[in-house]
Amino acid sequence: MSIQISPSLMCMNLMEIKQQLSVLNSRADFLHVDIMDGHYVKNITLSPFFIEQIRPHTPVAIDVHLMVETPTDFIAAVAQAGADFICPHAETINRDAFRVINQIRALGKKPGVVLNPATPVSWIHHYLHLLDKITVMTVDPGYAGQPFIPEMVNKIAELKALKMQHGYRYLIEIDGSCNQKTYGTLLEAGAEVLIVGTSGLFNLHDRLEIAWDKMMSNITQAQSLLQESA
Repeated sequence: MSIQISPSLMCMNLMEIKQQLSVLNSRADFLHVDIMDGHYVKNITLSPFFIEQIRPHTPVAIDVHLMVETPTDFIAAVAQAGADFICPHAETINRDAFRVINQIRALGKKPGVVLNPATPVSWIHHYLHLLDKITVMTVDPGYAGQPFIPEMVNKIAELKALKMQHGYRYLIEIDGSCNQKTYGTLLEAGAEVLIVGTSGLFNLHDRLEIAWDKMMSNITQAQSLLQESA
């Protein structure tokens, strides 16, 4: 399986959103939209209204990361706005995870779940088979540009092993410090989707198409080194 790329739109240049979307539309596998409520994390970023505004201008699947205390306050709104994947944090849904997953599925969307660095895979064992995506946070949530937490490599490998053993369908996605320094480690552990932000994509060049090519060159180099060492 080739690696899939999900640019984090909170890191894009919002003054050039139309031009940058046109670049991403022919390249990205997903568009990652962070929604924060200022409570679950001490930050506020994008919104259901943002999704509604970009939806007519992109054919790419929109993947919504709900960094919010009460996901059920947002699920219907982001679904109506045009989200394709809806991914709350495990800590916010485990009291009623099956009901939340069923709600997402009933709206015609794909359910995912996000694991904070200190949250073990065991928290979601009972509903792994219902998920279309699992996002492993390799930084603490809420802010861009944080350092990679190396202890997360084992968590990625654990999810990969469980997927292979049981035939689960979920994609293994990585959120946090996905860049040239970490690509090799993440790919070797079993990452399937990389969320790229400032360090991985948007800060590589002022022109996004050039930045994209640089990013892909870095990923290809990491893949080649892994093949050589296999």
